[in-house]
Amino acid sequence: MKRRNWTAFALVALLLPGVALAAAKRPTLHVEERIEIAAAPAAVWKIVRDWNGLHTWHPAFSNDVIKKGNNNEKGAIRTLTLKDGGATFDEELLAFNDRKHSYKYRIITDSPLPVADYVSTVQVKPGKKKGTSVLIWKGSFKRKVADNPPAGQDDAGAKQAISGAYRAGLENVKKMAEGK
Repeated sequence: MKRRNWTAFALVALLLPGVALAAAKRPTLHVEERIEIAAAPAAVWKIVRDWNGLHTWHPAFSNDVIKKGNNNEKGAIRTLTLKDGGATFDEELLAFNDRKHSYKYRIITDSPLPVADYVSTVQVKPGKKKGTSVLIWKGSFKRKVADNPPAGQDDAGAKQAISGAYRAGLENVKKMAEGK
């Protein structure tokens, strides 16, 4: 019995460096975008609060439908539809805090984005000046293509895609909240 345990231990020890090397090829990436808005936090939160309403404030989406659970409740699953091409993918709401003006979610099906293991948070905080807000959208993820990714699907491309998506949404919320 002792010999069998030692053999299993040796096998695991030999395999672990290969597993670690494979994981190292796709590091966890992080993107955070924020925007100052000349509107009170409650007004900005009113725009982004509806987890089932991403399509009402993000210009890249044409529809957003809850397919499981209830809107703004942990465990709800929504299907998003992109305007360009109509591709769809699903996301799950991991946390929702009305008092803290924040929610957290993850992509749970294959998406057209060049990312995997994607988790994101949207939060509204008071700005430095009275009556202003800061809208923050941040996420962590890995690039979708593990080995030798083509340009645009490498780490820089994945970060750029997410950053661009966040910026488009944040800038549109700013326009909506400020009435521009």
